[in-house]
Amino acid sequence: MDGIAPARQDEPAPPPIPAGNGAGPLSLVGADMAGIGEAVRALGEPAFRAKQLRHWIYHRGARSFEEMTSISRAARAKLAERYTLDRPVPAEAQVSADGTRKWLLRFPDAAEAEMVFIPEEDRGTLCISSQVGCTLNCRFCHTGTQPWVRNLGAGEIVGQLMLARDALDDWPSARLDRRITNVVLMGMGEPLYNYDNVARAVRIMIDGDGIAISRRKLTLSTAGVVPVMRQCGEELGVNLAVSLHAVTDAIRDEIVPLNRRWPIAELLDACRTYGGVNNARRITFEYVMLRGVNDSDADARELVRLLKDIPAKINLIPFNPWPGAPYECSSQNRIRAFMTICLDGGLTCTVRTPRGRDIMAACGQLKSASERKRAGARV
Repeated sequence: MDGIAPARQDEPAPPPIPAGNGAGPLSLVGADMAGIGEAVRALGEPAFRAKQLRHWIYHRGARSFEEMTSISRAARAKLAERYTLDRPVPAEAQVSADGTRKWLLRFPDAAEAEMVFIPEEDRGTLCISSQVGCTLNCRFCHTGTQPWVRNLGAGEIVGQLMLARDALDDWPSARLDRRITNVVLMGMGEPLYNYDNVARAVRIMIDGDGIAISRRKLTLSTAGVVPVMRQCGEELGVNLAVSLHAVTDAIRDEIVPLNRRWPIAELLDACRTYGGVNNARRITFEYVMLRGVNDSDADARELVRLLKDIPAKINLIPFNPWPGAPYECSSQNRIRAFMTICLDGGLTCTVRTPRGRDIMAACGQLKSASERKRAGARV
């Protein structure tokens, strides 16, 4: 993998990956087969026990070792002495008028992140977080106003999906009527600044003998950490969504500061070489519609030009307001005109329907409750 270029002084450096998530019994949630195998060997149990544990943890969603009836009582007792099956704790749960659900998750060190489930007629999409807070400071994003606290561990990432399956009665993995059909890493944080933990969690989620989310149903969103994009494509091969949001470096420098390190030309070059990208598996380019900033006819025509040689689909996102936001959403007429130019230019283009606005669960609105309270106290 190419090294990540040093951060400029006006931009935060990529955060370090913490060595662990604190003291106390180790949760096996987030352990891959190698990690489960190590746990089994440490207990002096036979090697086949690892496959049994994987089945119970990730296929059946067991929340205690006592549920694992195919494992001997003695082995279950040894497991319970040393390990747990803890998921993140849901400190708060909200349901929008449109059926969208949002959970505020609290971790053992009191750090918090948010997770959202969006039910639709033909699918159910779970949006999960990869960090507590965010380093990127995208000016239109509420999460970007919350300081970065730390990366989430693999168990804290995959544990979000497991918690949502618990809440939605979505176990076992083999059921044909699963409510969660799609998973998107589009919540709080930049996934590629936490690549090792995200990659470990993704591999657990797409394991056909475990959680069994199809690789084609899992999407990772990035603002453009160019050096890690190639590694992600080669190693994980999941769908890629790129937070583009502007067609000139001048505007993107302002609203997506990461562009100062990897400008649009470098970002699009990385998209062209992303592993597995073709006309059947196109990259999604996310484009938030900001009144008078990036929504002109000229912007739309330039977007068509920029993406003409990339298998792409455009997702226009009406700006979702939040307290103190410096922008307004483009009008419906302007969004329609922008979309028409994209369609006439040969691009696949859709407009995302805002979901969960009434509970601050829509795209760009996530921010942990404790941080909102602290921010409110400072006003």
